[in-house]
Amino acid sequence: MVNEHILTVSLEEFGLSKYEAQAYVALIAKGTISAGDLAYYSEIPRTKIYPTLLKLENKKLVIISKSKPIMCTAIAPEDAFDGIIHEQINKVNAMNTLISNLKKASEESRKSRGSEEKRYFHLSANNVLSQLQTMIEGSKSSIKIMTDQWGFELLAECKEQLLSVLRRNLDVKVLVAPAQICSESFRVIPDGVEIRASDITQNCFIFDETELLVINNNNGKGAIFSSTDILGINQEKIFLNIWKNAIKTKALADMTKVEAQEIYKIIKIVNETGLLHLLNSTIVSKKPADMLKLLEKNGISLKSKTLDDVIEIIDAVMQITCSGHANFEANNKNITIESKLNSGHSLPWVSILNGCLQKQGYKTRTVYQNNSNKGEKIHIKISKN
Repeated sequence: MVNEHILTVSLEEFGLSKYEAQAYVALIAKGTISAGDLAYYSEIPRTKIYPTLLKLENKKLVIISKSKPIMCTAIAPEDAFDGIIHEQINKVNAMNTLISNLKKASEESRKSRGSEEKRYFHLSANNVLSQLQTMIEGSKSSIKIMTDQWGFELLAECKEQLLSVLRRNLDVKVLVAPAQICSESFRVIPDGVEIRASDITQNCFIFDETELLVINNNNGKGAIFSSTDILGINQEKIFLNIWKNAIKTKALADMTKVEAQEIYKIIKIVNETGLLHLLNSTIVSKKPADMLKLLEKNGISLKSKTLDDVIEIIDAVMQITCSGHANFEANNKNITIESKLNSGHSLPWVSILNGCLQKQGYKTRTVYQNNSNKGEKIHIKISKN
């Protein structure tokens, strides 16, 4: 049986008072009954039943008899509400017409000004986290994030939402400040989120290339930009440009923060000043460049490292920079450096490894192999002096 309470509430939405709705629903259920019985079944006070019936009669929803006791009957719903339905339809049509006209006037106004208005929404600091979690979980295709330390800590509180979108195979990429590699927040982020490191100073979250959440790390406040055309495209380009040159962090995930930070610094030094160091060494001293000196000059010393430690560092570097590996075959004293990239991408790291080996008293013999389809491979045969 249909819930009478739901029917009553629904009738109130059509403009009936609470008592009018209760009386009409009771009459539909009971048929023709006296006013006194109607007061009982509809739970309307007896002093209110007659005024209520008169209002229903005026609205052509009931018929009241002239006899005593007064009997009342509900007009069939299909007849009673036909006029109300048409009235509501007319109101909706009128509202749609009004909105269309207002929209047209707004568009014409913008065209005349040669501009288009875009809206954004402010978020208080207390609401930023819950909004971020909602936007992550509501994403449909991709999430791209740039965060400093403060923003990354905030992202770490969204672990459950990140797991949810990863189960739907969403593409989730995060750019973090180098200091966050292997931090507590870093270890909270689920596997499947691709993280790279670069010098990030902002907190910008891009959802499905159409929504932006920007957070101010000074006061924790945020702003949401929806349906972004120009802004969204520009932020995507900025993100992808930084992403292309950022350092991968997957190979560092199992290391301590100190070890990971050291490897990041080594890569950064060689990438930024390695080529200049090679050119200067060739032109000024006319000797092969000593890459170890370059690292030492910038505060990185590998002298105290064991051979295994150095190879572990070079292996991580090769994974990050060349999608390659470094492997030591202790039995035949052979170290193999593999790079999936050609054109000498592995040579700076081979030079560093060679320098470490020679400092530790090893003689080295290097064989370089290049395959245009498979990348390059370098074998270093070592022996003790």
